[in-house]
Amino acid sequence: MECKRILKDQKAELEEMMKDKKIVEREAQTNFKYIISSKLIKITAGVRRCGKSVFTYNILKNKFGYVNFDDERLININPEEVLSTLIEIYGEDLKTIFFDEIQNLENWELFVNRLKRQGYNIFITGSNSKLLNKELATHLTGRHLSMEIYPFSFREYLTAINFDKDLETTKGHALLKHELENYVFNGGFPEIIVEKENPKIYLRELYRKIVDRDIISRHNIAYRKTFKEISLSLLSNPGRTVSYNKLKKQFNLGSEHTTKNYLSYLEEAYLFLPLSKFSYKPKEIEKSEKKVYIIDSGIVNHVSIRTNIDFGFLLENVVAIELFRKKSFNPDLSLYYFRDYQQREVDFVLKEGLKIKQLIQVCYSLEDYNTKEREIKSLLKASKELKCNNLLIISWDEEDEIKEKGKNIKVVPLWKWLVFN
Repeated sequence: MECKRILKDQKAELEEMMKDKKIVEREAQTNFKYIISSKLIKITAGVRRCGKSVFTYNILKNKFGYVNFDDERLININPEEVLSTLIEIYGEDLKTIFFDEIQNLENWELFVNRLKRQGYNIFITGSNSKLLNKELATHLTGRHLSMEIYPFSFREYLTAINFDKDLETTKGHALLKHELENYVFNGGFPEIIVEKENPKIYLRELYRKIVDRDIISRHNIAYRKTFKEISLSLLSNPGRTVSYNKLKKQFNLGSEHTTKNYLSYLEEAYLFLPLSKFSYKPKEIEKSEKKVYIIDSGIVNHVSIRTNIDFGFLLENVVAIELFRKKSFNPDLSLYYFRDYQQREVDFVLKEGLKIKQLIQVCYSLEDYNTKEREIKSLLKASKELKCNNLLIISWDEEDEIKEKGKNIKVVPLWKWLVFN
């Protein structure tokens, strides 16, 4: 009886939430519309509160059974009770079931696998990448389709605020840059943009929930204070390389293995996006120091322990998120950074299949001569070593084409790259 009341409450809450909600169609919807008719289990993963539930609801729209496992009342619930209650509520016409935050149900993969065998059309959301991947690989190989959802892209942000200015006018262009600055500082979480939540309050509480509930409690981390200090330190330095050994010494951890586990937990919760150094040798890629980006630039700006975040690093973080989003649409795309023995670095190496597709630098401005020389030299070095001539510098507002040593380097403003790329 209690389970029935809970699931009825959840159904009513979902319907109430969606009744007057402004739905912003996500770019992922175009890529994944075909999945609704598939008989495979459909899984949508992503950081907490990025819009997975609304995305799935908008795909389904028609009648479906709904269970939200991000509900303390369903802790330790028997899956059989869940299924029988759903049938009791929705009747024998129940064919499609939507399980929200499924990772909170113990042995969920066995349960949904059995439901699939029984002919149910299953949709799932989850906020833990490695947990999903590990269990899917073990029990659902070949029986599922996976999608990743991120906070709003800048294009989705502009759709959400109904931006319709003419970019060819001075006013329209200026207003677009104004909105881009808001996007860089406050990020792309839907409730901030659509529901007008206060970004500082909202993002700090969201960060706390991810760290406390999705990581520390799930993994029973003993040294909670140390873990939180590591997380905040990394969050405050987006795009910096991370050495397991240096972190171990800095925070007096017992081993590099502990450090590696801590970083993997942050990645699992979709909070951090790690980037490996490019190499033609897989073992070197695995062992390389990682550059760490944050899932949303607003979290960096509003949660960081720094009083003043370098705007250039925020821009680089925005570009990183967009590239990871593109990677989620294209399974052949791989992302790396480049660094040679002289420490010349290129921010992003895009590899598609066996070919290096593009080299990207992110720089707020090229007005300073030394900065411009450094960025160009690094690109040219990587271009020669990786045999790639598609060279790009993303700046805040500069647009140019630089010809250097027989190479063409395009310089594009961030707004143009985000909107039209």
